[in-house]
Amino acid sequence: MKVLRFIIKIPDYIAVGLIKIYQFFFSTDHAFWARPDVFRICTYKPSCSEFTSQAILKYGLIPGSIMGLKRIIDCNPFSKGGYDPVPERYTLKRYKGKDAKPAYE
Repeated sequence: MKVLRFIIKIPDYIAVGLIKIYQFFFSTDHAFWARPDVFRICTYKPSCSEFTSQAILKYGLIPGSIMGLKRIIDCNPFSKGGYDPVPERYTLKRYKGKDAKPAYE
């Protein structure tokens, strides 16, 4: 049974691996050449790529990707950003807890 579960999760692990490769080479917040302490682009915490990989591992490839895509669409220069973790239950709504404040503060 554990082997079957692992086989079913392989696409999730591949997607998360591709996100990690993107983060390492291209992300302005995570790459080996990036300086997020000096210049941070992402207005959300966790960043959109971290959020997407966490959502994929928690909810699966399709629902997690939908959550990540919605987050990426919401991430723009006019959004307030802030703390927005992967929710406990699947939802496309943004986190509105007491810690929801802009990531730059």
